[in-house]
Order: sequence, then structure tokens, then C-alpha cells
Amino acid sequence: MSSTQARALEEQYGSGAFQKFPVTLVRGSGALVWDQAGKEYVDCMAGYGVAITGHCNPWVVDAIKEQTEKLITCHGSFYNDARSEFLEKLAKVTPKGLEAALLTNSGTETVEAAIKLARRHTGRRGIVSMKGGFHGKTYGALSATWNKKYREPFGPLVPDFDFAEYGDPRSLESKVSQDTAAVIAEPIQGETGIIIPPPGYFKEVREICDRHGTLLILDEIQSGLGRTGRMWAGEHWGVVPDIMTISKGLGGGVPTGATVTRRDVMDSLKKGEHTSTFGGNPLSCAAASANLDYIVKNRLPEMAEAKGKELKAGLAGIANHHKIVRDARGLGLMRALELRVDVHHVLLDAIDRGVILAYAGRDVIRLLPPIVISVEQMRKTLEVLEETVRLEESRRFGQN
Repeated sequence: MSSTQARALEEQYGSGAFQKFPVTLVRGSGALVWDQAGKEYVDCMAGYGVAITGHCNPWVVDAIKEQTEKLITCHGSFYNDARSEFLEKLAKVTPKGLEAALLTNSGTETVEAAIKLARRHTGRRGIVSMKGGFHGKTYGALSATWNKKYREPFGPLVPDFDFAEYGDPRSLESKVSQDTAAVIAEPIQGETGIIIPPPGYFKEVREICDRHGTLLILDEIQSGLGRTGRMWAGEHWGVVPDIMTISKGLGGGVPTGATVTRRDVMDSLKKGEHTSTFGGNPLSCAAASANLDYIVKNRLPEMAEAKGKELKAGLAGIANHHKIVRDARGLGLMRALELRVDVHHVLLDAIDRGVILAYAGRDVIRLLPPIVISVEQMRKTLEVLEETVRLEESRRFGQN
């Protein structure tokens, strides 16, 4: 099937809900993907952070092949060896005390489960989220998501949600009451443009929650699993949540999610109150087990920290040399370049030059490359970014 045919069929039979780039991807390996014509791209979108250990990671591929010949589906009403092995491995890498996991199929589902766990455990209804926060697009997760363009077409949403200013402890204190079940926050806001909080902020958030008997949910869906130079972004500030949501890179590309919490919180759910037909299926669990093995044994958090320093320096150089750039920021391999103009043309120009970039809103270029990206691939990305930013600056201001 040609690229033109593939695009036409998706346009005809797909939902049209996705903003499409003019590329038909058919193959991937590590930090590289190829289109139907055989053109190679450095992928710094990586499924918005999903391919954290690289496309078609050989450890994950081998685990999937082996599991498909044994058992693909097994409902949670039965025990399963692949699931048991994955749960044990996950418990070994999550923060101390968060040893119980409810397995899901996506990030949004992990947030839904976290909200239900918080309400069930505390007997309270209120949820305080953050302005600028993004937690998904199903009704519970959407109710915790700030952006009005996602919320307004689908109201009324789930009641008893409120929003505090991200990074402002006093704003949060004013929102938390005796009926607040949980505070939910991303350690680093991804969708809003890689927004990093003030250094002491999350320690104060933890203290506010403790004073009010409120649970703290950290959404590590995008920032977790080594992405920022620590296994969990919350570790940068020494904060352990009561509930943590994990997905994106967890399954090595296979849809997988986990809501992890303390045993006493998990035991608040009674049998049948929150289950999933596909959650914890053997295929996803085998893939996720192999993926965790790869992350731990190859020390990916340390790798992300080291490579992130070079990426940081390169982005800072671009920011310093081009007035069209407002800011460069991030941690590890979770980075952003904020422009003073719409990034649309920059994204398309980068694709023409063999680099795929993500975005956050209209003016932020987001970089979430696989942690296994090579130094050469990272340097190519920076060279292409430099070229495309310079080209856009020339368009806007007539400079060469």
C-alpha cells in the first residue's frame, strides 16, 4: 500500500480527531523511524514519550514473541505468571511504600483509577488539580485537566474539582478543605510546555496534604521511568506521593498503565468496584517486564541525565542566538524550546530535514526522544532545530 493510499484510507475511515503530520511511518528502531519511501527520521516525539527505550526495543520484541506463543489474554479473575512477574518488578522500582498496583491500559485510565481510589479511601469528594495540568480526556481525567479547549465542548464534567496555581503553595492551601480527597499534579507539566516548579514547591504540597489528611497523587505518566534523569521526577524534590500514575513508556510501546499506591489505599477498593477486561493482560505484562529490565540494567535514568546536559547546552545555544526563541528549559530528556511565534512551520521544516519534533500548544517545541538516542542523532536534532529556527526567523523578520 502506498503512502497516498494509507493516508486516504485513514481520512475516509478514521475519526479525524488527530492533528496529522504528512508522514506515513512504517518502521522503527531505537530513536529512528522510517516512512514508506524509506526516508529516515530521528524521532524526538517518540509517541509523546512512549518509546522511552527505543522503537522495537529487542528485549521487548523478544518478550512479546515468546508470550504470544504461550498466552495472550488472561482476565484478572485468574492468576497469571507474566502478570505476577511484572507486578514484582514494578514494586521494586516504585518509591518506597507504593507496593500495590492496579494495572490498566493507558495513562488516562490510571488517572481514573487514582481518582476513585482517593475518594474511596478518604470518603471525601473534592479533588484539587493544577492550572496548566493535563491528565487525560475521559471524563474523570478531563475534569482534572485545565485546558478549556478540551473541557468546554463536553460539559458538564465530574463535579467537585478545583484548580490551584501551579507552583504557588498559598494558592493550593486556599483550595484544600476537609472534603478534599486528593491533590493531583504533574511533577513537571508536560502538555503546558515542560513547566518545572520552584525548588521547594512539592515539599510544601506534601506538607499541605499531610496537614489536611489529603492524598497526594503524582502523575508520572510522561515524566517517569528515567525520562528526567531520575527514575521518577518526584525524586528531584524528595517527595513520595500516596498514589502515582504510570503509563506511556511503561510497556515499551505496548498499551500499559499502572496506578500504584500504598497497600491500605489499594485495599479500600472492594471486589468488583474497579476492574478492566484487558488490564494486566499477559502480553502487556511480558512487554513491560522486559522494558523495566532494560531500564534498570542499562541505567537509563543516568543515561537521560548525561544526555540531557548536552541537549540542554544545545538548546540554550539556539535560544541565545535567535530572538525568535523565548526560553529553553527542562530536565533530563524532557525538554522544551519556547518560541515567540507559532511553531507549525518549524515542525514541518524539521520533518523535511529528517527530524520529528513534538509540540505543546502553539508556541512550544517539545522534545521527548528515546533515552537510547545516540549522541550523533541528538546532534543532528540540534543542527536541524538551529536551521529551522533560523529559517522561521528569516520568514518573520527578513534575516539571513
